[in-house]
Amino acid sequence: MRLSTILVMICLTVAGASLLGQAPAAPAHEIQVIAKKFEFTPSTITVKKGEQVRLTITALDHDHGFKLEAFNIDKLLKKGSATVVEFTPDKAGTFPFQCSHFCGLGHSKMKGQLVVEE
Repeated sequence: MRLSTILVMICLTVAGASLLGQAPAAPAHEIQVIAKKFEFTPSTITVKKGEQVRLTITALDHDHGFKLEAFNIDKLLKKGSATVVEFTPDKAGTFPFQCSHFCGLGHSKMKGQLVVEE
């Protein structure tokens, strides 16, 4: 198939979706988070209700966890690896998150909050 034919097909597909009232999906709000020695950085994450969120969380010192109970999220964060957590918050408010994998004596202090604005 020629390149010009492929481009025409792509344009028709996009135009057809627009005519049907389907807007192209908005890109996810991407946020980088670091997990290390009893803290998340940033410890407060602010997003909008209804917006797709993509957290890329990297554990620097050893394995940690990320638990955001209000949105049924509980992920293991392997040391040195980036873990992607994607979700779309459907309610506004302030929601706590914490480390869910025991990481040492300061484990209980490893907390943060997700602020979801209207």
